[in-house]
Amino acid sequence: MLTLFRITFVFLFVLFPSSLWCQHQSKLVVELIDSKKTLTVQQEITFYNTSTENLGKIILNDWNHAFSDKNTPLAKRFSDEFVRSFHLSKPHEKGSTQSLVIIDENRAFLDWCRMDAQADLIEVTLRQKLAPGEKITFHLVYYLKLPKDKFIRYGYNENGSYCLKDCFITPARLFDGKFTQYSQLNSDDSANAPCSIDLTLKVPGNLAITTDLIQQNLQASDAFKNYHFTGNQNSQFSLYIEPTTTFEKYKNDVIEVNTNLRDSRVDAYQKAIAIDKITRFVQQNIGNASKSKIVISQIDYERNPFYGLNQLPAFISPFPDSFLYEIKFLKTYLHQFLKQELQLDPRKDNWIYDALQVYTMMNYIDEYYPEMKMMGNLSKLKLVKGFNLMQIDFNEQYSYFYMLMARKNLDQPIGDPKNTLLKFNEQIAGKYRAGLSLKYLDNYLENDIVQNSIKSFFQLNQRQLTDRTDFETILKENSPKKIDWFFSTIINSRKIIDYTFKDFKKTKDSVTFVVHNKTGVSVPIPLYGIQKKQVVFKKWLDNIETDTTITLSRNQVDRIVLNYQNEVPEYNLRNNWKSLKGFFPNNRPFKFNFLKDIEDPYHNQVLYVPTLEYNLYNGLMPGMRFHNKTFLDKPILFDVNPAYSFLTQNMIGNFSVIVNDYKRNSRLFHVRYSFSGQFFDYAPNAGYMKLNPMIQFRIRENDYRDNRKEAFIVRQVIVHREQTPYVELTEENSNYSVFNLKYFNIKTEVQNHYGLKTDLQIANSFGKVAIELEYRNLFENNRLLQLRLFAGSFLYRKTNSNFFSFALDRPTDYLFDYPLYGRSEKTGFFSQQYIIAEGAFKSKLATPFANQWMTTLNANMNVWNWIEVYGDLGWIKNEGTQPQFVYDSGIRLNLVTDYFELYLPVQSSNGWEISKPAYPERIRVMFTFTPEILVGLFTRKWF
Repeated sequence: MLTLFRITFVFLFVLFPSSLWCQHQSKLVVELIDSKKTLTVQQEITFYNTSTENLGKIILNDWNHAFSDKNTPLAKRFSDEFVRSFHLSKPHEKGSTQSLVIIDENRAFLDWCRMDAQADLIEVTLRQKLAPGEKITFHLVYYLKLPKDKFIRYGYNENGSYCLKDCFITPARLFDGKFTQYSQLNSDDSANAPCSIDLTLKVPGNLAITTDLIQQNLQASDAFKNYHFTGNQNSQFSLYIEPTTTFEKYKNDVIEVNTNLRDSRVDAYQKAIAIDKITRFVQQNIGNASKSKIVISQIDYERNPFYGLNQLPAFISPFPDSFLYEIKFLKTYLHQFLKQELQLDPRKDNWIYDALQVYTMMNYIDEYYPEMKMMGNLSKLKLVKGFNLMQIDFNEQYSYFYMLMARKNLDQPIGDPKNTLLKFNEQIAGKYRAGLSLKYLDNYLENDIVQNSIKSFFQLNQRQLTDRTDFETILKENSPKKIDWFFSTIINSRKIIDYTFKDFKKTKDSVTFVVHNKTGVSVPIPLYGIQKKQVVFKKWLDNIETDTTITLSRNQVDRIVLNYQNEVPEYNLRNNWKSLKGFFPNNRPFKFNFLKDIEDPYHNQVLYVPTLEYNLYNGLMPGMRFHNKTFLDKPILFDVNPAYSFLTQNMIGNFSVIVNDYKRNSRLFHVRYSFSGQFFDYAPNAGYMKLNPMIQFRIRENDYRDNRKEAFIVRQVIVHREQTPYVELTEENSNYSVFNLKYFNIKTEVQNHYGLKTDLQIANSFGKVAIELEYRNLFENNRLLQLRLFAGSFLYRKTNSNFFSFALDRPTDYLFDYPLYGRSEKTGFFSQQYIIAEGAFKSKLATPFANQWMTTLNANMNVWNWIEVYGDLGWIKNEGTQPQFVYDSGIRLNLVTDYFELYLPVQSSNGWEISKPAYPERIRVMFTFTPEILVGLFTRKWF
């Protein structure tokens, strides 16, 4: 079979005449086999050695093969970001490149191999080295088995349509004598060498094609259509193959746009006006396109949406329909335009793409919608005028998204390679910070220096491959000021900027103050004089490395403000101003807001929100929560939540005070000091009070993308329980204090999960130590195995109560850590609530406690979808008895992981559970009303 294939290949090679094209060329003859979702490809690549080195090997990108199995870099990225669809997909849904044969222009077969750990890169060994300036032409035949589009939206879908991008084999980018060796990571950063494209495509006669290549010819019949397309210096191109085209064409003297960007509430005329306005704006602000055609698709937008707008349901959208369409089109057009025109390394120099995109978007809003607010027309409602969220300008939202990560100490240098960024930094925070940084430099330099530098850089890209040093050189040559700080600090570091005032003195005619650089990072900062919200003067301060004394004339100003218009991406704006009239100690009056708000740098915010909780002994507990946690983390947080129990008719509630200390340049990146307390009922008509001073030390890997979570927790838990006839209390378990030291080290993703937890508890009446090991693996056949090992032992014990003993099926929770809604119940529904803790058995056995030691192993494996089988076994040891072996088994209905699960016991040490009376009472239920658990399932892929 292979011999026949090679003979056929050589015959096809003869049909390809040699060509003398300039630069890299790729000539393809492709046929779509619709029934098999495959493409047959005959390809001729002419490769020029544009480096100064002799080349013995050539690297080809074969990104379609990234979908071939669960061990490719793409598959590992899916696992890392908790994307389950690929690992659970069926074989026919995956993609691959098959039956690849390569021969050179002398009809000799070339040796090739897939690179270790990078199956989507092909290394071709040449028969003789290729000297600088020389070219080689080689020929390929292969089959492309296309992936389903549910993974990254590229591929085939159930409607018979295809979206193809980066699916054909292409030479990798060659720069300074080295090939880029980038695997597909679903991040729009293919480093293909620009090629002249000549594509002949044969498709069934009922399909239509939209592409950014130029159509030269079409031969159509009822059975087939034969298209001929060409493109000049394309690093990538798109093909949309559909039963009926969804694209509309708009053309002006700037460019031809083919788009199917959806918005049914905007008519064709409005779309045409918006597209014309945007294409002309981009031309004027960046440069003339080298290509006459561009495709802007709904898929492109969905892969990189405008975060914020895309989260709002259409019926509550606060923006005009035409504005929404403009912003969506503007963002997607800029993304496609820059990818099509700039000859940069899209992974290493990604920050330039992001900076130009967001910077241009900000300028577009400034020019056409200067009065637009972040929340659109909602800001006009009198009911919400007191919210800072409603009053900030549209462009200010970029700063808040960046600051969201900076305040969590999770921001990264925007100049880092794209594949090293956390997903939230890659798609949102880092992208916005890049645009803000360029806007910052523009405000500082003025006189359109940044804008003109962008145009010069754009023109350079149309002549040659470029990198970040070219952009830096152009900016520095055009700047009358030294701007080394911009690249060393703003682009290539994660140093934070934070200026404030000290030693403020004022007279009738002047003010004298010290500008204090809190972080030692010296960058320009603007100083403003404000009178009734109007700018009286603005002055840029340079080289503020240490405390600097400044004296200014008052000039009828009532406030002195640093960075008033948030031009500098500063860490904290709340310490940037001084009132010449205020009497508050920190110059900020208090402001009360309902529900939630973003940070207001000019007020001390107190947020209040109604709460409603429930437990069996307090019933419904309506309350009012007062706190200062806005969307951005603060160094000091307070939270007070008094509530009223309808059942006991008493006041109850909880409180906490937290101090966050973030270490910017340490693996110990976060130290949290907290003091919390709560008062609820633990049994009928019996309350408890818990006080909990705690210090948490959080550790992270140098690789921010590593999903490992590591921390030490040191705390003292002080508990007082009231007497009640329903629960037997002793001197040891009514009032007690426990010193608790915990350590956990957990790494989790879709394919694998490893966890280590240790727990040391010291009290007057007992001392105990425990360890917990967790393991989960998703096998190639999609079987999911989960194992958990728990082992605990008492160090000493001075009580006869089982209250502090290890629990086999349900902990007594004497530290009041778990969300038990009926914690003292022995029978009934609330006694069936299941918590994964200690022994973690599901069946209730005759010996539920161990007062010496306990070792248990919990296991479960999926059978079909959310139906699993579980089994537990263990040994428990009580004083005066021999170790006892125990076990149970049954069915687990994993409906919503960690949120709602059912455990149906089948067999245990009790015997055949199903045959026992009152079987429904033996079913265990995991449920919680805590929304943070459910939200965490969706947000974990971002951070």
